[in-house]
Amino acid sequence: MDNLKFYLSIFRRRFIYFLIVTTILSAISVTVAYTLPPAYVSKMVILVESPQIPEELASSTVRTPAFEQLQIVQQRLLTRAHMLDIARRLDVLPDINEMNPDEIVEGMRGRTTIKTSNRRLKEAPLMTVSFEAPKARTAAEVLNEYLVLIQQQDSEYRKGRSGETLEFFSQEVERLSDELDVQSGQILEFKQANVDALPESLEFRLGQQSMLQDRLTQTSRDISDMKRQREQLLQLFEATGQVEDPQEDPLSREEQQLQDLQNQLDDALVIYSAENPRIKLLKARIEKIEAILVERAGATPQEEGSPVSETAPERPALLTLQIGEIDNRIAALEKQETTLGAQIDTLNDNISRTPEVSIALEELERKYAGIQQQYDQTEDRLSRAQTGDRIETRSRGQRMSVIEQPGIPTEPTKPNRLMIAGGGTAFGIFAGIGLILLMELMNTTARRPEDIIKRFGVMPFTTIPYTRTRGQKLRQRSAKLLLSLVILVGIPALVYAVHIYYLPLDLIADKVMNKIGVRW
Repeated sequence: MDNLKFYLSIFRRRFIYFLIVTTILSAISVTVAYTLPPAYVSKMVILVESPQIPEELASSTVRTPAFEQLQIVQQRLLTRAHMLDIARRLDVLPDINEMNPDEIVEGMRGRTTIKTSNRRLKEAPLMTVSFEAPKARTAAEVLNEYLVLIQQQDSEYRKGRSGETLEFFSQEVERLSDELDVQSGQILEFKQANVDALPESLEFRLGQQSMLQDRLTQTSRDISDMKRQREQLLQLFEATGQVEDPQEDPLSREEQQLQDLQNQLDDALVIYSAENPRIKLLKARIEKIEAILVERAGATPQEEGSPVSETAPERPALLTLQIGEIDNRIAALEKQETTLGAQIDTLNDNISRTPEVSIALEELERKYAGIQQQYDQTEDRLSRAQTGDRIETRSRGQRMSVIEQPGIPTEPTKPNRLMIAGGGTAFGIFAGIGLILLMELMNTTARRPEDIIKRFGVMPFTTIPYTRTRGQKLRQRSAKLLLSLVILVGIPALVYAVHIYYLPLDLIADKVMNKIGVRW
């Protein structure tokens, strides 16, 4: 009970400060509450609709999430250029001609309220836009301008994105098409430069090589036969002095064996070297049979009484003709043999180059296949981009639609005068009490026996209160009453004088609200 009396006494002593703070704040709040002009708030609600065409049938190339699209629209709507243009064109703010651009932008943004639904709560993608203006028609006109800007920017954004996507893939298709042409030209040029060593003709060239090898073997055999026939003619003429047609004269058993062994030797020389045992064996057998034939030709008896010729007989015309014919055939066969050898060498060189050519060609074709795959994918994406662009051009994709049009309010929405006046008065009371508490917390003077005990640690015998005379009490009460009257009358008068002679309080409040971005 003593503590309560003590605190009440403190409040009475500090009442002047409480009264000053409470009166100032209450007077300001009441004056502002009843001088603020009426404010009209118009509101519209915008919904982000899903694409009208199912995505499994045809999808748009602009796939911006609905809430992200709302954020983009909000940021673009509140740009400085848009705020200045709308405010000046519709004369939205009072005394707008006396305001600088920064104040105009702050005023427009302060009067604009944008709320979006909560993504985490999985609500529908809605955006509520409201605007506060001194006139109902002005509020609705500003919101209509906002709506036009939102729809225009959304359409331009989506069409621009789809158009850029279409242009990008068109350029990519053209670029890849040019690369395909260049690469195919390189492949064609490479094939023409290596036409004799391409891997696809390897099997044909291997068959041709085998055929030419057989022809070369046969030609070598024919040359050997012709040379052997020529030697046989000469040997026959030297041994007998006669010329017979070797084709009509049947061969003896040794001559037939010699011919067979010579053929075997020619075939073996194609495969084996001259030092091979088989070659040496064949040569030894041929020399043995040739020795037999020479011995038999030398043992032919001479006619009696005929002189032995010291010199070789002259060759008859038939022998010369036969030898010339054989030589011509041998020359032709040797020329053919040279040609076949050159062809085989060329084929061998081309066949040996085939693996290298195949690797290089595979590299070119692999690069061509990679470009072709990119081209096919890009062409498919171009087709989808064209479809998506047509969807956006006809506004069949995701779009923003208005489900609540801006309307002209019939009654002012703000301010709530009672709430402003009552709230300001309550705030003044709490501020005054708070000031008294602050002053007491900062005052460390001992004013009670308990304070003396706590500070000095001694128990006083008794305390004598300060006693004022009747005249002092009367003067003190008169001064407090006079000061209270001055505060209660002077402060409201001062506030009213500021409102009348300096700047209306509603304008001051409006500037403050624009500055902090809060409306009543």
